[in-house]
Formats: sequence, C-alpha cells, structure tokens
Amino acid sequence: MERFNASIAYDQRMWSADVRGSKAYVKALQKADLVSTEEMNSILHGMEQISEEWAKGVFEVKSGDEDIHTANERRLRELIGEPAGKLHTGRSRNDQVVTDMRLWLRDSMATLKEDALQLVATMVERAAVEIDVLFPGYTHMQRAQPIRWSHWILSHAVAVSRDVERLQEIRTRVNVLPLGSGAIAGTPFNIDRELLRRELEFDDVSINSMDATGQRDCVAEFLFWASLCLSHLSKLAEDLLLYSTKEFSFVSLSDAYSTGSSLMPQKKNADSLELIRSKAGRVFGRCAGFMMTIKGLPSAYNKDLQEDKEAMFDCFDSLHGALQVSTGVMSTLQIKRPVMEAALSPDMLATDLAYYLVRKGVPFREAHGLSGKAVSLAESKNIPLNQLTVEDLATISPLFHRDVASVWDYTSSVEQYSAPGGTAKSSVTAQVQHLRKWLQAQTQ
Repeated sequence: MERFNASIAYDQRMWSADVRGSKAYVKALQKADLVSTEEMNSILHGMEQISEEWAKGVFEVKSGDEDIHTANERRLRELIGEPAGKLHTGRSRNDQVVTDMRLWLRDSMATLKEDALQLVATMVERAAVEIDVLFPGYTHMQRAQPIRWSHWILSHAVAVSRDVERLQEIRTRVNVLPLGSGAIAGTPFNIDRELLRRELEFDDVSINSMDATGQRDCVAEFLFWASLCLSHLSKLAEDLLLYSTKEFSFVSLSDAYSTGSSLMPQKKNADSLELIRSKAGRVFGRCAGFMMTIKGLPSAYNKDLQEDKEAMFDCFDSLHGALQVSTGVMSTLQIKRPVMEAALSPDMLATDLAYYLVRKGVPFREAHGLSGKAVSLAESKNIPLNQLTVEDLATISPLFHRDVASVWDYTSSVEQYSAPGGTAKSSVTAQVQHLRKWLQAQTQ
C-alpha cells in the first residue's frame, strides 16, 4: 500500500517549487507570530540546504518519503531539528501540492512558450527567404491551386502563434495562489495570503478554499492545450512526411533528423516527424485519461487527483521535445525547387479559367460550369488543359479569345490572390511582416 500510495518517484520533480512555497509560507507564519524570527531563519536556512542538495543531485530519498512534501520536511527535521515541525502549521498537503503544481506549471509554460516562439521565428524567416518558390497546394489530398511555398510555411506558423496566445490566456488561470486554503476549510490562523501571493509572484488569490484544493481545471486546460498544439505539429509533420517521399520529392530532411534502415541501405526514414505525429496521440490519451479521472469525483480533495502530475509532466516532456525537433527540422530542411515547380500542372488553373470569364461579366456559377466543360474537353482529347486551342474553347463560350493565353502562367495565377491573407507575393510579405511584429511583441 505504501508503494501504491507514494508519488515521490515522479513528484520529486517539483522539488524547487516545494522549497519555494515553504520558504514563503514560513515568512507568513512568522508574521502571524506562529514561529519566531530565529525559527524562521533556521527554516529558511534549512530549505536553502535542501535546495542545494536537490540541485547537486545528492538529496537522498528514503523509504518513508511518500511525496516531495514529506521528503523535504523529513530532511528539514534532520537538518534543524524541532523547529521543522512548525512549518506545516495551518498548511495541508492539499493546498501545498496544488501550489507546487501551479508554480511548476507556470515555469514550464514559460519554457514551452519560448520553444513555440523559436519555431514560429524559424518558419517566418524561412518563408521570407524562399518567397519566390511556387508549388502545388492541396485540398482533400488532391492538387488544388498553385501557391507559394512560403504560404504553406506560414499557415503552420500562424497555427503555432495561436497556440502561444492560448498558452498566455491559460497562464492567467494557472497563476492563482491556493496556499492558505488548508485541507478544505481554510486556515484558522492569521496567515497573510497577500504576502504569500507577493512572495510567490502569483497574480491573484483563490477565493474559495474548497475549490482551490479540490479542482484541477488548470491541469486539464494545459493538457487540452498541449493536445491542440501537438495536433498542429502533427499536421506539419504529416505534410513534410508526404513531401519527403520519393513520390513527391519536394523536400529532403537533414541527416540529423532522419535515420537509416537496418535492412535497406537506400532508405532515409523521417523518424523525427513520425515521432512528432505519435506524440500527439500520446498526449491526447493523457488528456482524455485525466478527464475520465476527474469527471466523477465528489467535492474537495480526493486521492484520485494524484494522477494529475504524471499526466502534466509527460505532456510537458512530449511537447517540449516535439517543439524543439520541429524547429530543428524546419531550420535544416532542404527544398527541391525544380521538382516543386515541375509538379504544377495546367489543370490546377481551371479556376483561373473560370475567373477569366468572370472578368468578362459571366456569373461565377456559370463560369465554373463552362470551365468544367473545358476540363472535360481536354480530357476527351487526352491533352493538357492549356493545349486547348482558342477554337476549342470558343465551342464552349464565345467569350474566349486569344488573351486566354495569359491564364496559363503560374506566377500570374498566384499574384492575383493579393487580398490580405492570399498567396500573392505582396500578401505573403505582409504576413511575414505581421508575424515579425507579433514575435517582437511577445518578447517585450
């Protein structure tokens, strides 16, 4: 039962947060005249020693240490003796653990934000450099329309930028102080929770002790956020996996982010991308599993909530790695521009043919149908769409004239999409500039 009940194997990861919370709490105890100044200084000194032991990797976890809180308190008693027993006055592991978690999560979210910003910055600068490269855009995994390679890159950069913004929103709900809530009913002592808030740099103080100790909304939000962010990274990975196949050959991954086959010497496997894709499933599972844990709990703290930490740690580790590897892949990727541009085909300009008629006054629905007839005619003749003669097109609509030849130009095609958000060079440049400003604002 002791082994089944213990969490020290994984929650020791929060040692720094636990030390920090205890140092703040003893100051509140001293202000409430529950410990003397001498006792406070002794406890603070002891906690500093404990912090150094953890940092140096020499802290010895013993068999009776159920969790990080009991381990640190046991060690404090060994170091300073009887005054260590006063540290837990008015405090419960219920409010202590959730304080530790919020401190740990707050720091970890800052790390993930930096990871995500680095990925966005890498993609934005790559998009700026390779802005003149055209390649096929796909919908339903079918060739759709010509687009700029940079337009594709920025579609993923924008998704990750939203992830950063969501993370900042979640942080406001994470950064609420629960310490001083006790086990369920609060504290009977004159604990200055505002002092605790300032010491631990929280934005606000929890308003209900029962809610503060018994809910894990911020963990659930973080797990969902991690799931959504990894779904975006998985989409990026899936695209690049396809583009790196021999069938596409649009890109080639660096050897640093690829592996060889143990059997087939000619193979270059995109294991980095496959692992990113798999981490998404792992994190989704953690999120769903934790939601199932909390969905039937009664009010206040229940031991079921011990499941929160492993899920939180695992999702952080998975996402931290996935973001760093995504940045590495995007910064070292090699594109094959001739192959990309050779993959463009005249049938991808069928919409442009319809727009040609729209510009001559034909309603789009009618123009769409006429363009479809041109596609069918080219297929019946077994020739590319752009090899239909003006005479062939005239049988479909008398509005087709020799100027229709201007339609069959891929650069002209992408340049017509100059409205904000489009794939024209001016629009993509504006996207780059927008994201550069956004990145600058995130670091201020």
